[in-house]
Amino acid sequence: MFMTFLQVALGGAIGAVLRFGTGLAVLRVAGQGFPLAILTVNVIGSFLMGLFAVYAFHRGVEHMNPFVMTGIFGGFTTFSAFSLEAFTLYERGDVGHAALYVALSVILSLAALGAGIWLARSVWA
Repeated sequence: MFMTFLQVALGGAIGAVLRFGTGLAVLRVAGQGFPLAILTVNVIGSFLMGLFAVYAFHRGVEHMNPFVMTGIFGGFTTFSAFSLEAFTLYERGDVGHAALYVALSVILSLAALGAGIWLARSVWA
């Protein structure tokens, strides 16, 4: 179990560096304004998660999932994990739960962010 944690940690470090570098590259090309850097990272991470999920299953390398999927892709963008979960629900024919998961994830995450900002401003601002 300890080695699995190390795999996730190493992959997470790699993913975070890749996210930072990708973000900087997109900002240099596109400039600021619209959050294109985060959008780009989310889309690339989701695409790569889909590729690797099928590859790992068909090639029998699921033992790499903690390093690659949780670590690298999780460090790059947690949106890829969200996308995989939502798509898996949809693909299983559980469209209602997929829609509910997407709606709740977006609404509750935005609400939690707003609550955190509100609380922090009431304490430190």
